[in-house]
Amino acid sequence: MTATGPSLAERVLAADPRAVARAISLIEDETEAGVSLIRQIFRHTGRAFVIGVTGPPGAGKSTLVDRLAVTVRESGDKVGIIAVDPSSPFSGGALLGDRIRMQVHARDPGVFIRSMATRGHLGGLARATEDAALILDAAGTDVIFIETVGVGQDEVDIVRMADVSLVTLVPGTGDDVQALKAGIMEIADIFVINKIDRDGADRLAIAVEAMLGLRSWTEGEWRPRIVRTQATEGVGVPELWAAVRAFRAQAEAGSFELRRRARAEFRLRDLLTRHLLKHLETRVLKSPELNALIDRIGSRSLDPYSASSEILAKMLKTVD
Repeated sequence: MTATGPSLAERVLAADPRAVARAISLIEDETEAGVSLIRQIFRHTGRAFVIGVTGPPGAGKSTLVDRLAVTVRESGDKVGIIAVDPSSPFSGGALLGDRIRMQVHARDPGVFIRSMATRGHLGGLARATEDAALILDAAGTDVIFIETVGVGQDEVDIVRMADVSLVTLVPGTGDDVQALKAGIMEIADIFVINKIDRDGADRLAIAVEAMLGLRSWTEGEWRPRIVRTQATEGVGVPELWAAVRAFRAQAEAGSFELRRRARAEFRLRDLLTRHLLKHLETRVLKSPELNALIDRIGSRSLDPYSASSEILAKMLKTVD
């Protein structure tokens, strides 16, 4: 509490929607105030269940999340939706704005929706997505959906952030081939074949099942399920939610903590990498020095391994 009233962190913990929106904006802008906020609220997080929804553009991810949110709200749980969209080339903001596509929740105080721009970050997510999820978690959100931007089979960052990953595929668009890509196959906890009214739904399901059959599954290990949906009509959504709950029950009985620890390790390594690079660029090497090394690599007078060793030696010397 400050002299002028509750702090932003206190307002977030009290689930003030304006404070939550402001906090996420601070995170997106990569401000020191945003970092300070995460430090204050972090010990109040870890209770929300995070569901990642990925898949190619046009797979119906937004509609699927919209329908799942309705199902979750029927139980009284609070829902947060973070929809990652491509960046506008003009403003840098979210280009599509999923809040427009989810107006059914506009008057529901138990649903918070936020569109986030990738701002050039690869992997289907924005750099601030994980911290935004922490803010929703601290605000008492029970279930958080993270919908990725939909960039293709290399969109695998979601597995490092979500408690369960849903991969949405669509028949008749080449997804029967995309399903064979190793990255997508490895991150999916549940495969969702959406728009099953289209030709090829059975063929796509068979292709995914065939790939799953190539791997041996140990006793007690979760074997990804295949759920068929027609999200626009709500068909298969209850079955999908049942599969999510089944995964959660099994994970909490076994691998849940290990999975969250792996995510914590990745997050720490990612932050360390970013901070070390920033330290390198601002305190170790001046721009002319770095450019000179790059020019030498380009002219083949210096190999990149020797250059990196030289930079590392100089960095360690500055630490000493």
